[in-house]
Amino acid sequence: MITRTQLSRLGLFDAKVPRYTSYPTAPHFSNAVAPADFVSWIEAIPEDSAVSLYLHVPFCRRLCWFCACRTQGTTTLSPVAAYVETLKSELDLLGRHLPRGVTLSRLHWGGGTPTLLSPDMMRGLIDKVRSVAAFAEKSEFSVEIDPNEIDEARLDALAAGGMNRASIGVQDFDERIQQTIGRPQGFDITRRAVEMIRARGVASLNADILYGLPYQNRERITETVQKLLSFAPDRVALYGYAHVPWMAKRQQMIPSDALPTPEERLDLFDTARRLFAWDGYAEIGIDHFAAPDDGLTIAQKTGKLRRNFQGYTDDTSQVLIGLGASSISRFPQGYAQNAHATSAYQGAVRAGRFASTRGHAFGGDDRLRARMIEMLMCDFQIRTDELVEHYGADAGALGALYAKVNAQFDGLLTSSDDGLFLSRDARPLTRIIARAFDAYDQTRAKHSSAI
Repeated sequence: MITRTQLSRLGLFDAKVPRYTSYPTAPHFSNAVAPADFVSWIEAIPEDSAVSLYLHVPFCRRLCWFCACRTQGTTTLSPVAAYVETLKSELDLLGRHLPRGVTLSRLHWGGGTPTLLSPDMMRGLIDKVRSVAAFAEKSEFSVEIDPNEIDEARLDALAAGGMNRASIGVQDFDERIQQTIGRPQGFDITRRAVEMIRARGVASLNADILYGLPYQNRERITETVQKLLSFAPDRVALYGYAHVPWMAKRQQMIPSDALPTPEERLDLFDTARRLFAWDGYAEIGIDHFAAPDDGLTIAQKTGKLRRNFQGYTDDTSQVLIGLGASSISRFPQGYAQNAHATSAYQGAVRAGRFASTRGHAFGGDDRLRARMIEMLMCDFQIRTDELVEHYGADAGALGALYAKVNAQFDGLLTSSDDGLFLSRDARPLTRIIARAFDAYDQTRAKHSSAI
């Protein structure tokens, strides 16, 4: 049984570790990737294949203090309408380069607040997407929904357009916590949004909540989880709140002395985790939970669970195209990210070119390390046979690296010629263990082993 002392000594309570939704992570992107690379990678997509498409809407009616996303507040729809027209132009650009017969396995609208769009804007954007690429069989169209910013008309437009998965942000239902993080959202408002979503036959419902918020304790997070479970969500993401006021200035509104300690954060996570498990949800990776018949649960059981910028997914497409300001695309060749600033993004697209300004072209052992980290994050193990077969890895070098990492973590892992395996006790350390395979981590890069 691993102890709190061991967890502390191994860095759980003080290490700043990436969530590893990509490898290398976005801070290691550079301006070496340009629009020409983006175009060539799109044109290299095989004909008649299926890809994922992400549309980013970086606007909110109000800016929640806890949020560190790249968003901007607006009191009118004028800038939103102009932005949507730019998105349509970017979709037209994409259509000119997309190979014949490419379809969409996934379409996701994120933000910001995509539900800020008017019904007409939603319909126009959906029509434009469909004009560029048809939906594949059994495709998924998901939208991030703010319960404070949704109504019957907008849900009608989304449902008519094919939305079959909705994702609602909850964070916490405690009123004091909501006021402290700048996100007032009553339980009744959220319940009404869920009822409207379900009434339109939307097959799947996701929900996001946070642990580590100011004034949060076991009793309050227990109440939030129990209220959330009354909605019977199909999936839940239980994210840890990251307090980075030096990066996200709005977080300076949140009193740091009201935040739980790192040890208390672990208790909060474990309290919520147990509640979801008791209600029959499967634990997916490090921070997701899913109903027994949900796609994530099935993907986990069949070894097809994957990880991308939205977290865990059962989407196995090799290509994720991100459109909109700051969106990131993933190709077999690497990552490409659009300009962060909305003005720079719109300027590029209006000039008739893609807005890619940075990214990373895979080289060396990037793909191998990316898969190793994804295996750890998804399955809590690294399987040597797959790495040898699909990535040409040297089994002996892998075994030596496993042994080195195992020694670094006091033998809490199991290493053999077959792979590296994490026990349940070691799972809180998953991200820290994954960092041991990250050749770009600044504190470890010069010590990385060749594999």
